[in-house]
Amino acid sequence: MKALPLAPKDAAVRFHGAGGVLLAIMPLAMVLANRASPVVIGLAALAFLAGRLIEDRAEARRLLLAPLASPLAGAALAFLAWSLIALVWSPFPAASLRVAGEFLPTLIAAYLLACLAPGRIPAFVARLGAVALVLAGLLIAVDLATDLALERALGHRLAAFVHNRPALTLDLVAGPLALVLWQGRTRGLAAAVLIFAALGVLRSISGAAQLGLLAGAAMFAAGRLLPRRVGIGLAGLGLGLAVALAPVEGDLLARTMPEAAHERLVQSSSRARVAIARSFGAAVAADPWRGAGFGTSARFAETPVAQAVPPEIRVLLGVGHPHNSFLQVWAELGLPGAFLAALTLMLLLARIARLEQPDRATALGLVACAAAIAFVEHNGWAAWWTAGLGAAITWMRAAPWSGAVRTRDRDSPA
Repeated sequence: MKALPLAPKDAAVRFHGAGGVLLAIMPLAMVLANRASPVVIGLAALAFLAGRLIEDRAEARRLLLAPLASPLAGAALAFLAWSLIALVWSPFPAASLRVAGEFLPTLIAAYLLACLAPGRIPAFVARLGAVALVLAGLLIAVDLATDLALERALGHRLAAFVHNRPALTLDLVAGPLALVLWQGRTRGLAAAVLIFAALGVLRSISGAAQLGLLAGAAMFAAGRLLPRRVGIGLAGLGLGLAVALAPVEGDLLARTMPEAAHERLVQSSSRARVAIARSFGAAVAADPWRGAGFGTSARFAETPVAQAVPPEIRVLLGVGHPHNSFLQVWAELGLPGAFLAALTLMLLLARIARLEQPDRATALGLVACAAAIAFVEHNGWAAWWTAGLGAAITWMRAAPWSGAVRTRDRDSPA
């Protein structure tokens, strides 16, 4: 017997269910394949887009375009525009376009997901997300405790750092997902998410993930316990200093960081990180106005500005990136990029300040976690990082809102 075609409403529900499942399993997918998140988030975004278009194309268009009129979006779009302009003077246009080709599609997918998924994520998805995240944290811990038995079974290369990206993803997603579960009255699962995310992070060898966990938890506590203005002010001060001090980070740490601290952080290669920061800081000082060009970090040692760096520290410009996303913005995009990044972050905090508790404290925890990680780790344009942030923001927006402010803002991405 020939199957009857699905009614539009049923088809939309199925697309939303598929997108929700993909969003839920993303942390687990990262444990099994630590570059999987851009593909998973991209497919989830397409599923929610299809469902929304089937439901109401005009409403889908409104959800996507309305947030772009906000000051926050204006600053973010100006930053992206400057990044694209900085492609013009990149000495390695093919390499820069390759970086943009990885970053921009994932950024677009993350935006689609954050705009379209909230309000259409099926009720079971948060519980599925909790199960997936608990399994992800448990697998990281067990795999490292069993000398990477899982990696051997999957045929992956045997190195403990393969779980760094999954651990960093747990850092980002755990708090917002726990908020959704907490407000959905499944508080046991919310606690399990936080406990097993912390287990995976603390068992990993990623010092950046552990720093992010500490910073996020501390900022959540401050945002929960302190008055609104004080919590937002602390976050603003931290982000402002992260941007302003990035070019001199290496010199400051070289002068003030005691040898005992380096000994305790030997697994995190703290000495090398300080030396790398000094090298890129010297490059920023040599040309602070426009930067070397978007996406040039992988070949920074070959850029013209690198020739102005003293030979004894120039070699460290070849490590691939500065291990500090704020410093990377300075090195690639110069003062205009750093200013627009700082403006975007301050407007983001202004947006968070309008939230009520516990949403505000959770959002501040996410910002602090992400900023702490960005200050010490990875390439800022990495697609897996962008995908993780997109998933975290989507869960933040999926938390059930109440009150006039939340009702008015429910269709504006945080």
